This record gives sequence, C-alpha cells and structure tokens, in this order.
Amino acid sequence: MTIKLEMLRAFCAVAEAGNLSDAAVQLGRTQSAVSMTLKGLEAHLGRPLFESDRKNRLTLLGQQVLHLSQSQVRSFDTTVQSIDLLAQAPQGVLKVAAVPSLAALVFPKLVRALSRAYPGIKLELRDTDTPQVIDALSSGWADLGIASATQPIKGVTAVELFSDAFGLVMSATHPMALKQGPLTLADVFDAEFIRNELCDQIQLSKFRSQLSNVGLTVRNLQSLLAMLREGDWVSVLPPSVVPLGGDGLVFRDIEELTERRKVFLLRRSDVAFPDIVETAHSEISKMWVEA
Repeated sequence: MTIKLEMLRAFCAVAEAGNLSDAAVQLGRTQSAVSMTLKGLEAHLGRPLFESDRKNRLTLLGQQVLHLSQSQVRSFDTTVQSIDLLAQAPQGVLKVAAVPSLAALVFPKLVRALSRAYPGIKLELRDTDTPQVIDALSSGWADLGIASATQPIKGVTAVELFSDAFGLVMSATHPMALKQGPLTLADVFDAEFIRNELCDQIQLSKFRSQLSNVGLTVRNLQSLLAMLREGDWVSVLPPSVVPLGGDGLVFRDIEELTERRKVFLLRRSDVAFPDIVETAHSEISKMWVEA
C-alpha cells in the first residue's frame, strides 16, 4: 500500500485535535472513516502512531511522523493555492515576505509601482519574522523576501540592502530617555529589558552574556512597541522601527554597541513571472539608493 496525502492529512488532524470526533468534523468525514484511514497508515508502517485508542498521545514514531506530515501537507496546500492563483491571474502574481519593520516602508511603494507597471497583477504580501521569511523563500511560497539575516538556500540569492545601528528604544518618559550623558550596556541591563529577535544577531560578548539573563522575550514587533510605550521597559532595536510605534518612543545610541543590523533582499531563481520579480527587485533596491 502507498501512503497517500489524505492519510497524512487525517493523521495530522487527529494528532492536532487529540481525538477522532473533532478531527472528523474538521475533515468533513465520519469518525469511522477517519479511524480506518489511521489504521491503514499504521498497518503500512507496522507500528502504532498513538499510545492508546483515545488518540490523545503520540508515540515517539507518531511525533516524528507528525512533524514530517505537517510539512508535507502544508507544502501541498501551498502548491495548490499557488496553482489556483496562477490560473486566476494571467497578468501575473508576486509573493513577498518581509520583516515588519521593513514591510511597513516597502509594501505601499511596491504596490503602487507594480500596479502601474502590471495592471491586473495579483500581489500577496506577508509580514513576519526573519526565520519565517527565510522559510517562505525555501519552501517556494515567496518570490522575494526582506530579512534581517540570511543563510544559504538552494535557488535563492541575497544582496545586502542596507545596515543601520542598534540602540536603546523606550518611551520618551523613561528615565533612560532623560538620562544625561551617553548610555552604556550597564545602563541598558539595569533597566527592565525586553529581549527581541534582533537582539540575537548581536555578537558582542559583553552584550550576549547579559542577554542570557533576560527573562522576558517578545517576538511580535507591534506587541513589543506597545509595551515600550507603556514606559516600564526598554529594548535594543534599530532606529527604523521607532516610527512604527507611533508617538512617544525615542532612540538613543549605546556607547559600547557598534554592531549594525544588516537587512537583505532575497530572491528565488525559479519563479513563475521572472519579469515581475526583476521589476520588484529593482524597485525595492531603488528605495535605498534614493534614500
């Protein structure tokens, strides 16, 4: 017997729901049909995927199969969505993923430029963190990505767009904002500090040793900025994020911190509409040349 996609989809649904009943509703099938599908998968594997008939705990094999199955189901669904989108948009499709601090700056200008150049184009824009931007490129979801780091990905090239300084961001009413003289790393970590994704890019040993002791991490940029506006906390960020937080946030240099945040433009080579991708790549690059 061959393992079919619907077997993996049924297994994922049951494993995620923790029971047959909810999974069957989600899949639009009867419980008995879902149960038979799982039995067929387990028979093929020759080992159980669940520790009991209640289906609420996975075996070790089940945990490993779940991870692989989720990836396969997501990949298939993304491919189907892309095919449907291509069929609906003969004028062209472009998908771009970007970190939030750059998405707010890039997306409006990019949409205007591409809408003029390619009337009827379909655009899908996603703002997310750097690991998810890289995942969107490696999985084939995105044609272009803007991220605060890069790594080797087959079929993906990267160029540095720009770099900017790291500094302390906080409410304008925070004592660190009002402190006379330069700020030091000691000042930074004496305050109530929030760790964020970009902090992990800083390699300065003195900074990293202090960072490991921080108990509060916020990954979502808008949530982080909202907490900083409250006036109780500080965080290390580049100055480009400050306008995204609205009024009341300030940026200050940190005397010992000279490292810079690097921003990269990533591009897939195997794309459906290379002319559109080339135009978008050029438009995004031009935003910083002109700046």
